[in-house]
Amino acid sequence: MFRRVIPCLDIKDGRVVKGVKFVNLKDARDPVEAAIAYSKQGADELVFLDIAATTENRKTRLDWVKRVTDVVTVPFCVGGGIRNIGDMQDLFALDVDKISINTAAVKNPELIKEAAKKFGRKKIVVAIDAKSVYSPQSTVHSKEQNNLSTINYRLSTKKWDVLIIGGEESADLDVVEWAKKVEQSGAGEILLTSKDADGTKQGYDLEMTRAVAEAVNIPVIASGGAGNLEHLYEVLTEGKADAVLAASIFHYGEYSIREAKEYLKSKGISVKM
Repeated sequence: MFRRVIPCLDIKDGRVVKGVKFVNLKDARDPVEAAIAYSKQGADELVFLDIAATTENRKTRLDWVKRVTDVVTVPFCVGGGIRNIGDMQDLFALDVDKISINTAAVKNPELIKEAAKKFGRKKIVVAIDAKSVYSPQSTVHSKEQNNLSTINYRLSTKKWDVLIIGGEESADLDVVEWAKKVEQSGAGEILLTSKDADGTKQGYDLEMTRAVAEAVNIPVIASGGAGNLEHLYEVLTEGKADAVLAASIFHYGEYSIREAKEYLKSKGISVKM
């Protein structure tokens, strides 16, 4: 099975942007220019997220999407502001290959079933944004333990909370349980983003990604935290992801898609060159 390398276009005000932990957004590049470049470099797919659509209480900007569908030559997935079957139909009419839903799926899980039945599950991606939460068992009480390092404390946490509304609100759902329900409801794959790791370039949340990947049988796309090519390899092996999504390392020219694939191939990962 080929492992996919997928650049992500987070779109705000018609431009590709990138932030850290979903905030402090900075302009990165033009989406049309990026779509052409990534298609030529051999991206397996391209993900386009209208990141402000839900928080601004509006639909996906179809004019922004069309600018990209006119030039992209690889499978193209769009998310952000999709609330119902009609919104999906509008996007598929623009030759979008897949749609991604998050907040709408949490608020109405039946939408996943309806969409999978109407369009086929391969066209339906459920995006899950999540952050780690501290379980009661991991609370430090004794004075001796007060010196426990933050990183060890965090590694003891085995729970992650699902976020909605662009990562602004908790859905009060456990990420692993929600992932299982998403699969049962008919989603074709999961786009899993760690808010804790997003934009930090310190690596993906391997523990969370592995927990979700081991709990479902549909592909899991790992997102959030890529800072170098080793991180891509780690999340595909240790994290058991089926695909890697990255933004900063590609947008700012640190690595090309080709370089990423050549590196993964050299490490024994099966990729489509």
